[in-house]
Amino acid sequence: MSQLNLKIGPKIKAFRRQLGLQANKLAEDLNISPSYLNLIEGGKRKIDGDLLLKICEKLNIELSQLTSKSDINLENTLSEILDDKLFEDLDILGPEVKDLVSTNPKIGRAIVRLGDILKKKDHEMINKIETISGKIVDNRKNSFPGEVISDFLQENKNYFPKLEDFANNVFEKVQKNNRTRYIALCDHLKSEYDISVKDVIPEENKPFSKLYKKNKKELLLSDYSSLETKKLHAAAQIAQEGADKEIEEYLSKFTFPSDESKKLTKIALLNYCGAAILMPYKLFHTECKKLKYDLELLQNTFATSFEQVAHRVTCLQDPKLPGIPFHFLRVDMAGNISKRFSLSGIEIPRYGGACPRWNVYSALTRPGIIQAAVSKMSNGEKYVCIARTVEKGIGRFGQSKSILSIGLGCEAKYAKEFIYSENLNINDKSTEIPIGVSCRTCDRLDCSQRAFPPLHKKFDVDINSRGVSVYVGDKNT
Repeated sequence: MSQLNLKIGPKIKAFRRQLGLQANKLAEDLNISPSYLNLIEGGKRKIDGDLLLKICEKLNIELSQLTSKSDINLENTLSEILDDKLFEDLDILGPEVKDLVSTNPKIGRAIVRLGDILKKKDHEMINKIETISGKIVDNRKNSFPGEVISDFLQENKNYFPKLEDFANNVFEKVQKNNRTRYIALCDHLKSEYDISVKDVIPEENKPFSKLYKKNKKELLLSDYSSLETKKLHAAAQIAQEGADKEIEEYLSKFTFPSDESKKLTKIALLNYCGAAILMPYKLFHTECKKLKYDLELLQNTFATSFEQVAHRVTCLQDPKLPGIPFHFLRVDMAGNISKRFSLSGIEIPRYGGACPRWNVYSALTRPGIIQAAVSKMSNGEKYVCIARTVEKGIGRFGQSKSILSIGLGCEAKYAKEFIYSENLNINDKSTEIPIGVSCRTCDRLDCSQRAFPPLHKKFDVDINSRGVSVYVGDKNT
């Protein structure tokens, strides 16, 4: 078969490990030797069509999951790293990055890891300088630990079956009419773990969202938080008490660069499990299919927040009962990406801001309104993307609230299953919004919103002419 065949091997290995299947057992099921399977997984042997189909059957996956691109963000992330002034004299261009990802993705991921370490060291050094000088040195990029959480979720496809099982067991105990109530969660914490939940107003200048006093076995929840947020905190506390072993097991299978990033990832898993208690997998999946992923209806059905529902739909990755593969991102008013995850195939930048044409940014101009659009990448791939703002917290009158924008989307081929595509003409090219990943990696030369010159083109300034952007002139087109 084609050269693509050799790139399938590492994906087979990843899917096998996700299932907890030993190589010897898979080789036996496929009626091949373990050494031959090892060569296949190492990308050293081609696979014929019949064997490939048999592997898909044994791993319970679709052929497209092996033949589609495996490293959703790797090429873009490498381009961001290699754009640093440190590598300026090497003149590394887009095609060379693409070749590296195609032939040696492991080396690519190693470079990303080194880039993360470099960024962290840079942050530490700047923090020390700022502490000594008392001055802000630079407007720095997103915090490093948050990227580790994204990598961890991406590696696990944001699906953790053991936590789903635990959540289902809790739900059966606390549910009433197939719904999870706040008072029932509080009662469960008291009866199962002797933890009392108290709603309190934080003291002046001492704000908090939740505060667990272990010695007193008290969980204090701020009355400045919404009921939906309190429910999630209570459910996450149940997970902390009852699913710690399962969470630690998942964490032990991932290499964390720091204790800080590991602790933050544990919080993410606690919230994952808490959300699963509020929205149990099978019931939630059924409602998603019935309502065609109408997020606001789902929000009302399960008495949760918009952001919680948007998070939860990305978790429906049980191979036996899958949902739509979505991407998810959350940005603030300054364009910082505080959360990102992609199963749809769309690339989300790791370090800088995303393309300003993404509707996750335009949603900030119309708070509370869901905006839907067909977004087309420069490589021709199309996605149905929606975005809506959310406010964080309640607070006293006159206190400002944080406004964030939530973006969610899927490949255009799932449009019929996604209610937000009903008023969109997927095949009307005139209504497509051309987008990129980020300015530095985007090859669109007709964009008036370009903030930086593209990496793959030589950039020169002509004072006598200008294109649609100062970074796009006649010599580039």
